[in-house]
Parts: sequence; C-alpha cells; structure tokens
Amino acid sequence: MLKVRILFSALIDCRQTLDRNGALFKFMCTMSEAPTDQQTAKLLKRTNEQSGESAEGDNKRLKVDQEQTENERKYPKKKVALLLAYSGKGYYGMQRNPGNSQFRTIEDDLVSALVKSGCIPGNHGDEMKKMSFQRCARTDKGVSAAGQVVSLKLWLIEDIVEKINEHLPPQIRVLGLKRVTQGFNSKNNCDARTYSYMLPTVAFSPKDYDAGNVSSFRLETETLQRVNRLFSLYKGTHNFHNFTSQKAPNDPSARRYITEMSCGEPFIRNDHEFAVINVRGQSFMLHQIRKMIGLVIAVIKGYAQEKVIERSWKEEKVDVPKAPGLGLVLEMVHFDRYNKRFGGDGLHERLEWDHEADAIKAFKEAYIYPTIVETEIEEGSMVSWMSTLPIHDFEATAAETRNSNDQKQVPFDYLFYLNFDHIQP
Repeated sequence: MLKVRILFSALIDCRQTLDRNGALFKFMCTMSEAPTDQQTAKLLKRTNEQSGESAEGDNKRLKVDQEQTENERKYPKKKVALLLAYSGKGYYGMQRNPGNSQFRTIEDDLVSALVKSGCIPGNHGDEMKKMSFQRCARTDKGVSAAGQVVSLKLWLIEDIVEKINEHLPPQIRVLGLKRVTQGFNSKNNCDARTYSYMLPTVAFSPKDYDAGNVSSFRLETETLQRVNRLFSLYKGTHNFHNFTSQKAPNDPSARRYITEMSCGEPFIRNDHEFAVINVRGQSFMLHQIRKMIGLVIAVIKGYAQEKVIERSWKEEKVDVPKAPGLGLVLEMVHFDRYNKRFGGDGLHERLEWDHEADAIKAFKEAYIYPTIVETEIEEGSMVSWMSTLPIHDFEATAAETRNSNDQKQVPFDYLFYLNFDHIQP
C-alpha cells in the first residue's frame, strides 16, 4: 500500500511534464508490465532529468536576459550612423536576405559582428527592424564601397568601433561612428550619392585596336578631353528610362538629376593604364551608371554617333550597352540637408567624414583597387565586353535591334559573358 501511495504521489508531481511529451499514456500502458519498484525508479529518474533540462534552459535564458538588462542599465541605447568600407568581391551585395544563407552578403557579416561584440541583443540579428537598421545605398553583387553609411540603434559600449572590427573580416571595416537624431534614416535622409568606376583606358581605344595588346595602350589627352565633354552632357535632369530596365518613358521616377560626371587623369597599375570616372547624382536606378558609361565608350570607339546620347532621353527605346560591373565603387553619400538642420544644434555631429579620409584612402589602396586591377588583368572583363559592342544597333530602336539580333549569329563567348553578368547600378 505504501508503494502505491509513493507511485501516485510521483505521478501527480510530474503530471504536467508527462502530459507535454505524451509519456503519461505510455507510462500507464506499461505500468503493469514492469515491477512496481522498477517503474517507480524509472519514473523518478525521468522526472529529475526533465526537470534538470528545463532548469538548465531556464538558467540560460535568465543569464541572457540578465546580460541584456545589465547592458541596458550600463550602456545607453542610441541611434547612430556607421561609416563602412568594404570590398564586394565574393559577396552577393550589401543587403541581407534572411533564409538565403548560401548567398553571403555584407550585412550578414556586419550583423554577426554587432551581436558578437555586444552592441545589440542576439534576437535583433534575426529581426533587423528591432534595431531600426537602414542602409544608405544597396550595392549589388561584387560592388565595393569606400563610404557606405548605415543607421541603427545599438548599445554604446566602450571601444565600440574596435570591438565590432574584431569580429569582421579584413575586407569589411567600420571606419567611423556618429550620434544622430532618433528619427534619422540613412536612406531617406541621403541627398546624393557619389560613385566611381575604375576601368582600363583601353576601353577608349579605337574599335580596330588590337585587343591582345592591352597593356601597351595609353590614352591620349585629346581623347580624354572628348570623353569628359560627352560625360558633361549627362549633367542636369534627364529622362533615363533607356538606362535601366522596366521603366516606361512617361514614368516620373525615370527622371534623375546628375550634378557631376568626369574621368580623371590616367595612371599605371601593374603595367596597365587605368582611369577613374566619378559621378554624383541625387539617386541612381539599377544599371544606370554602367549604361551611362557604356554608351560613352560606344561613341568614343566609333560604334555610335554622339547624337545617340540626347536621343536616348526621348520617348523611343534606344539600345544602350551596359558596361561590366567590375570597377564600380560607392565612394560617398551626402547629407547636406540633415547637416544644415542638425549639424549646428550643439547636440549632434555633422555627417561628414573628413577625419576618416586617411583611413578611407588606406582601405581603398589595400583592398578595393588591388581587387579591381588584378581581376581585370586576369579575367579581362572590359575587353570581353568590348567585343559585344558590334552586336548593338545604335541607330534603330531597341525593338528593331532585337529583331535584327535574332537573325545574327551571336558569338559563344558573348553568351558565356551574359550568363555570368552581375546585376549592379
């Protein structure tokens, strides 16, 4: 009788645990098949194990909660802007894609570093809205950045920049941090963006130039002057519907404002001549910069007449070539209106990074420029793309060009190039 009372006392004590995992039914069915002493011992052992596991899980959760509470008490959670620099090679762009872990992005590594350094709670890594995360520009696959800015809320721990960088790969660096207003949004508050495009100057060679002699090409002063005169045509507000995909001529969003565009003086890297094109605009559409550059190259090489540039802003569809993605870099983002309104209020800093200029330059020299130069020399993406220019018909509309191209034999290397083309601005 005593054994029966002990058995049912144990059953009552662990009823909830057994009900959750279905063990109650199993226990009742097997109780008559085993000696009472053995059954009681098994039941008590299982109860203790389950209670131990539950207690261990509760302790872990309690420890995490305590650490977060301590951080919240010790460090204020504030809205900040982070200045980022990164080499995009090997990454599928800037923006994180939850659920697609095989496509690694810059934000994947950044968020992981924020969690490991103790700047944000662990659960914020899965739900970025909890930290009000926003990037200024979404760079695409392979594109690098020297002056990307993201805004978010985090704990202002000691030596925060150094601790974040400890958990980042060398090709991604946080170069600066500034406090901003609670309502600041790096994307919405951005007035303009400056991109650069580094390319071998052989892109501006005559169309009959021997592509096998790339390293010996040198850009003449007269050609550079003509290049810059053509780039200057882009300045102002124009309808760039031909410089992106799926934009109708009457779509207001196709009108974009360009303030600067020019090509700098050539320089030598690894015995090859390169130059850097800089373009600043209010905002850019998908592939817009690459197509702006591609069309000027087509004109310089003699495949198209200069008038095609102004014709591309009209309603008719024009076949505009898209230059390779390699070489595109987000140089800087601008917050002129924000600086004017809050930069002098005595509470917030101006979002300017003059003090970080040396660090930005050093990062580009160490990670961005070498990657572009070495990849271009090894893979020859510009030369391969130049061989596709004869396929374009710059005098016809895009529809006429497609019909004409259907009747042409397209080189195999061109098809191969298209299959591995990157999607970038």
